[in-house]
Amino acid sequence: MCADKAGSEAGFLARLQRLARHPAARGFADDCAVLAFGGETLVVTHDMMAEGVHWLPGQDEADIAWKLVATNLSDLAAKGAEPVGVLLGYALGSADTRFLEGLEAALVAFATPLLGGDTIAALGPRCLGLTALGRATHRPVPARSGARAGDGLWLTGALGAAMLGYEALRDGRGTPDETLAFRRPRPLIAEGRLLAPHVTAMMDVSDGLLLDATRLARASGVTIAIDSAAVPLAPLAPCAAALRWGDDYQLLFTLPAGRQPPVAAFAIGRVLPQGEAPLLLDGVAPAAGERLGYEHGASAPDPC
Repeated sequence: MCADKAGSEAGFLARLQRLARHPAARGFADDCAVLAFGGETLVVTHDMMAEGVHWLPGQDEADIAWKLVATNLSDLAAKGAEPVGVLLGYALGSADTRFLEGLEAALVAFATPLLGGDTIAALGPRCLGLTALGRATHRPVPARSGARAGDGLWLTGALGAAMLGYEALRDGRGTPDETLAFRRPRPLIAEGRLLAPHVTAMMDVSDGLLLDATRLARASGVTIAIDSAAVPLAPLAPCAAALRWGDDYQLLFTLPAGRQPPVAAFAIGRVLPQGEAPLLLDGVAPAAGERLGYEHGASAPDPC
């Protein structure tokens, strides 16, 4: 992660980490909690979205509902988990009917039932939350912490489409198809299940490839080297920005050397023994303080 200072997301998470003593929390260094329960393994995640950060003021509430479901299910996908259901935390607004329409569309699209939750009325910008429950389809459940020196680094698809979609929506231009990647991302649930038995580490790219790769490297105690020319990009997406923007929800994973993934994916780098920096981009470590992705509480030009 970037600077660990008071008021930053990383700083707060470091303090929370001291409280997360249960083994299921995985040291707060992963996308989900993983809890053995009877003969099954339960995978649990919770994500929030805030107005003006994760969606634009006045944006269609149906898209907001869809994205809230999709982003949580993407965390389950990175564990190879099968969705079991979701719990909704909802702040009432001016377009609740549209939200419900989008929520139903997402739940149907991803075959995921709504199990419960809570609603409130509050003043000021709205914050919404969702807890997603999943069933592990492979054990051990993939983690960020399993990458080993010599592994290859892979990515399931192109980056930058969400960034371009956000900019088009923000500027009042672009067709629904051109803004779709930002408005209605799709979690790669099937791909995650196929990958889970083979990967040494896996996570989804939500906050920017460089930042998320750094998190994977630190959790695994390795250095990750990325070849920027090998990273697939959406048409017209500028490379430097696309590597840092996030919101594409592709799966980032590592495989033993010489192993090919069971899904379509791109080899974008390799895992090295731990060096002075957790990340190398084209052989060079990012400068201290350089923005690698989106962190709440840190300076960033655009939301993710």
